[in-house]
Amino acid sequence: MGKIKIGIIGGAGYTGGELIRLLIHHPNADLSFIHSRSNAGKQVSVVHPDLFGDTDLAFTNDVVTLEKGDLEVLFLCLGHGESARFLAETKIADNVKIIDLANDFRLEGRNSVGSRSFVYGLPELNRKEIQSAQNIANPGCFATSIQLGLLPLAKAGLLDEIFTTGITGSTGAGQGLSATSHFSWRANNIQAYKTLTHQHLAEIVQSLNKLLPADSNKSNELNFVPWRGDFTRGIFISSTVHCNAGYEELLSLYKDFYRDAAFTFVSEHQIFLKQVVNTNKCLIQLEKVGSKLVIHSVTDNLLKGASGQAVQNMNLMCGLEEKAGLQLKANFF
Repeated sequence: MGKIKIGIIGGAGYTGGELIRLLIHHPNADLSFIHSRSNAGKQVSVVHPDLFGDTDLAFTNDVVTLEKGDLEVLFLCLGHGESARFLAETKIADNVKIIDLANDFRLEGRNSVGSRSFVYGLPELNRKEIQSAQNIANPGCFATSIQLGLLPLAKAGLLDEIFTTGITGSTGAGQGLSATSHFSWRANNIQAYKTLTHQHLAEIVQSLNKLLPADSNKSNELNFVPWRGDFTRGIFISSTVHCNAGYEELLSLYKDFYRDAAFTFVSEHQIFLKQVVNTNKCLIQLEKVGSKLVIHSVTDNLLKGASGQAVQNMNLMCGLEEKAGLQLKANFF
């Protein structure tokens, strides 16, 4: 199989930078087009200096090439709300597969633009649909971490009201500087934000409801309090539910659900953030105390929560080995 010709729209930010890092070393990828309005003409390694010596590619502001159909896969790393506008305003050849990393097309009923309809790209939930899809809506970072912790319970009809807390690093806020992403604010500091109103709630509940048994009277009500953490990358989620099933039964349920998952693993030991940072993994741990079950899940918000999962989706869409280009090492020390 020849290499897949790939382009990126919005390559200067965190998710775009992570995609470049993954794709220039991907055995089946030929990354030839990286778009950035604000950095057009600059070498990629000037904007992402850790790539100095790895690539001679430069950013471009020319989108005419998208009409020609030379590319096979196009990643959109734009701000939320910008992807739909870009696709509506830009001519892109019909044969080009699109993977959108924003939240524009994640919800049913709002998952299309023009003739393009998007499949929700959580492989552990929609693997078969992703394999035959032309367009993918990549899940959000918090959404990925929370869903992977809860999907087995949803399928078994064991979810009702859910109480979730999650802490994320500063890269989750994007590369643009703000008061709460500045080092002097983040250092030695944490804060709750968007309490019970986070933008990922709708896509999480949508996925949980998809697996809910038809005869279930459960509501899958989700109460989520996110936190800003004093570190750069990673997400640690803890979800609490009422559950009368025993620990061994639940452990078996989770291991069976993720038996064939490429990057999601169930641990019988305590998990922590450093195990997954700089990898495409999600690790899950269960704790059972009386009638309460706590599900911990950890991911890297820029990889399994964004760019790594986008490459995983590309691999599935293009018939590649699912782990291609994603055999990454955690920075454990």
